[in-house]
Amino acid sequence: MKSALFKDQILSDRERKNLDILEVIRRYGPVTRTEISRITKYNIVTVSNYVNNYIKKDLVVEKGLDISSGGRKPTLVELNSRNCFVIGIDIGPRHIIAVLTDLSLNMITKVKKPRPKESMEDVVSKSIELIYEVIEKSQIEAKKIKGLGIGISGIIDAKAGTVRDTDPKRGKTAASYISIKNLIEREFGIPTFVGNDATVAAFGEKRIGLDAEIENVLYMFSDVGCGIIIKGEIYAGAGGSAGEMQLNVGGSAEDDDLTKELGLFRPGSINLGILDSGIASFKNGKSLKLKELAQNKLENIDVELIIDAARQNDAECVQILEKAGLNLGVRIAYLINLFNPEIVILGGGMERAGDLILEPIKRMVRRLAFEEPASMVRIIPSRLGDNSVSLGAASLVIREIFIHA
Repeated sequence: MKSALFKDQILSDRERKNLDILEVIRRYGPVTRTEISRITKYNIVTVSNYVNNYIKKDLVVEKGLDISSGGRKPTLVELNSRNCFVIGIDIGPRHIIAVLTDLSLNMITKVKKPRPKESMEDVVSKSIELIYEVIEKSQIEAKKIKGLGIGISGIIDAKAGTVRDTDPKRGKTAASYISIKNLIEREFGIPTFVGNDATVAAFGEKRIGLDAEIENVLYMFSDVGCGIIIKGEIYAGAGGSAGEMQLNVGGSAEDDDLTKELGLFRPGSINLGILDSGIASFKNGKSLKLKELAQNKLENIDVELIIDAARQNDAECVQILEKAGLNLGVRIAYLINLFNPEIVILGGGMERAGDLILEPIKRMVRRLAFEEPASMVRIIPSRLGDNSVSLGAASLVIREIFIHA
């Protein structure tokens, strides 16, 4: 796997055929060579030659016979689920998640731990611990793990080889993602790739959660990041940082004044300001249900609790989610006008609120987006939930394996 993820790739004819044929086998297998030919539009001889090569390399196995409409029964083929595995890592704002999957993106093992609040070096050390743990729990031989992908929160600069943490509480620290990549490659001896978490999550949702025909997708990581898929491929920008929804303000008195002026386009937060609003409602006694669910303890309040209170018809918490949805809807309406996507996916944990947040988003989109793009788009919750980034990272590694099969 010589090429880098999140970099414009011009695929050779062979690489394109590899990707197309193996992706059909992944998505539809067990499947016949005739069906692969019909879906990919490649002739049956070409498909057979490629599939036979994959069988020799143990990427694909034959499995039984399909029902025949007359004559010899066709053989079914599927990806080899016992010979090749990948790991996907989500280094998120609050947690680190590691998953191990087979080539069909079936999750074998998952490990989730809180993200260290200290330096990026501590974050990388914790990630390495999780990788060892997920391998040990899976009981998969290390030599069968062919690659590792990482989705990390922060601003990626592929040219400089850095990732910048944007959380002001952690001091907006910068680190070398090349160092992260190299450390893990040296530790485990497998190809490792690093990309922005929202971008990675968008690809995971596209690859696993959506129909193959859908090509233009936006993945909203709350309101701090946006993953962009154009014509079925990741758009990561010139340096890998495309999709950041935050503005670079905060820290100085001048920036504080500017923040107040920015209105709906002020820097966002991972929870759309829901947590801060919930804490304020707890303190001023406006939400009795929230007090009850939190057992009257401020430290127990989190976004999940606020959503639970809203589901139990607490008017104050319903209003908090309504306001958050309307504010996010303004940004989504702007992006719908800009990109004209088929699907907008709400993720980053906000999908757990369901219609409590989706309905105000849709209402604002109907109000602000132009009729033509608004009539085409569907706004849906993430289907992968908190696995979006880790499975997206795994799916990008699998894409590289397919290309170079």
